[in-house]
Amino acid sequence: MPLDPQLGLPVVYLVDDEDVVRDALAWLLRSRRLLSEGFASGEAFESWLNAQATPWPVAPSCLVLDMRMPGMSGLTLFERLAERDLLQALPVIFLTGHGDVPTAVAAVKQGAFDFVEKPFSNNALVDRIEQALQTSADLLGRRRAKCGVARALAELTERERDVMRLVIDGRPNKLIADDLSISVRTVEVHRARVFEKMNVKSAVELANLVREPGR
Repeated sequence: MPLDPQLGLPVVYLVDDEDVVRDALAWLLRSRRLLSEGFASGEAFESWLNAQATPWPVAPSCLVLDMRMPGMSGLTLFERLAERDLLQALPVIFLTGHGDVPTAVAAVKQGAFDFVEKPFSNNALVDRIEQALQTSADLLGRRRAKCGVARALAELTERERDVMRLVIDGRPNKLIADDLSISVRTVEVHRARVFEKMNVKSAVELANLVREPGR
């Protein structure tokens, strides 16, 4: 599966109280060259999650979650993940019995990635897992790019920021020079440094980068 290698190897987390199910899923994923980690309960996964550094996850991830388990149910764990705002970075695929389908459908409407009924088709399940991992990778890639832009902006000097704002507004160098009471040559130097630090080649590219929604 072609994912950004800079994000790290994708991981599938398996939460099911039946050892045989976890083992079978782990074997299936290995056959498709996917890493996995198994947990026997919702409590065990939540405890492990609490010990992770933030922000998490840092690599593309998804959660294959049994809906019915002793103790903390899959639905309760799902709701707690939603409270942590993890459902985009960690898409959840529910494993359900026939009687749980209405609940699973409701969970999908609340942000779950999908649900799969037991017994499931191996290929169909792994296909959905790979799609969920891609969704996670896309989000993490956007976050990584956003952090990169923030770091680049932080490296700009105050004067470079002044020039950048006017460049984004579409001002030609002569008007920027007049507005800032500096020479056109100085504007050209600052403009070139802004483009270099922001890794762009045009004013339009710079504007799109800085004005991207959520930035």
